[in-house]
Amino acid sequence: MANRTMTAGEWGLLIALSLLWGGSFLFNGILVRELPTLTIVSARVALAALALWTVVRLSGHAIPRSREVWLAFLGMGVLNNIIPFSLIVWGQTHIASGLASILNATTPLFAVIAAHLLTPDEKMTRGRLAGVVVGFLGVALMIGPSVLSDLGSNLLAQLAVLGGAVSYSIAGIFGRRFRRMGLPPLLPAAGQVTASAVLMLPVALIVDKPWTLAMPSMEAWAALFGLAFLATALAYVIFFRILATAGATNLMLVTFLIPVSAILLGALVLGEVLAPKHFAGMALIAVGL
Repeated sequence: MANRTMTAGEWGLLIALSLLWGGSFLFNGILVRELPTLTIVSARVALAALALWTVVRLSGHAIPRSREVWLAFLGMGVLNNIIPFSLIVWGQTHIASGLASILNATTPLFAVIAAHLLTPDEKMTRGRLAGVVVGFLGVALMIGPSVLSDLGSNLLAQLAVLGGAVSYSIAGIFGRRFRRMGLPPLLPAAGQVTASAVLMLPVALIVDKPWTLAMPSMEAWAALFGLAFLATALAYVIFFRILATAGATNLMLVTFLIPVSAILLGALVLGEVLAPKHFAGMALIAVGL
């Protein structure tokens, strides 16, 4: 089922998802200057949960009651939210966002391997593996080789971001079960962030004591709302929609498109100039895709 060419609609959703997640590195970069990691992650998933359950009620979907479904939500929340969000946000406090983007772009490499080992219908092919490698090289070229000068320093932070990429790839495979359960994409999106919030909020309260922190700036509040409502709530509805029809390996291609989206948004919104390396990198990513 999943080893097939994606439709134009699925490509459109993948591009939309890359635009939403492309902003998350920017939002995180703003937030880590004012808030600790656990507070950022717990606030992100809690606000996203409130937004998604509001939409669930308005859309008339029944809230799942099955123990099996909620255990699956819990597993998805740990693999797709708690582990990668915490590792990547913490990693970004020690390494540049460009290097973090490159390390995050290894997700499809891990997804190809994990899907080959763990699924019956998303097996590795030479073309698929070659495409992933070419796409990764495109990301590295587009962000620029100078960022690799930091490779080797802050090793723990780099390993943390890689750990987040591994967790994302496994989460994509784990989430395939929601289609078999007959759940519309909105419900797994709401369920996983709810489970994440239930686990993360007590930890953040105990460790960070957020009531003792200085009041965040308006810029930080705007970044938090963007992170929660756009890069999490809306993004995960699209995430589960793509996963249900195109499979985990195709879905993870979004990590190649995230840097493209970030750079194009910078050019369109902030007036940043695109260099030849950006166009060369995008061309390689297009070939890889």
